[in-house]
Amino acid sequence: MKEIIFYEDKNFQGHSYESTSDCPDLQFQLSHCNSIQVESGCFMIYEQPNYMGQQYFLNKGEYSDFQQWMGLSDSIKSCRVIAS
Repeated sequence: MKEIIFYEDKNFQGHSYESTSDCPDLQFQLSHCNSIQVESGCFMIYEQPNYMGQQYFLNKGEYSDFQQWMGLSDSIKSCRVIAS
């Protein structure tokens, strides 16, 4: 199973949301995103709902300060599971 966890704060703190499938709109689960853990699999994340805007590929790993790592805002609004 593929799994990604989004956190509102840096260093995996604050409110979190876990997903194992495509999410066309994360706005209702998180107000913003500052850190991410990809527990398994690969994901494409997007700055806008419905898989729009800048996209970023993430594979298994920990991203404790997502803004610094990618140089983008804390706006992550959708994600897709990447088939492997």
